[in-house]
Amino acid sequence: GDSSEVQDQLRNVQQIKATNTAFAAIRADGSVVTWGFHFPDQGGDSSAVRDQLRNVRQVAGSHGAFAAILADGSVVTWGDPNEGGDSFDVQDQLKNVQQIQAS
Repeated sequence: GDSSEVQDQLRNVQQIKATNTAFAAIRADGSVVTWGFHFPDQGGDSSAVRDQLRNVRQVAGSHGAFAAILADGSVVTWGDPNEGGDSFDVQDQLKNVQQIQAS
């Protein structure tokens, strides 16, 4: 997990979660910084959902994907779609979520 590319963004970090190939840090302002393996769909690159990762309350990491609960109870996922990184089909059910757990 070489964080040198994002080192300047790793300030006021409240929580760090990991997959087996990437890390996600929640900052005090509710934003998320990710780094790690940037191979497609491994979780280290959250650029596809960066605009949605605001007011993040909690992050959980699975084998190759992350899920984040936002302050409004909605959930944003990214990473390997086969590991939970694509929640499109159940997005309408992911409302008022209080907690997430990954395995």
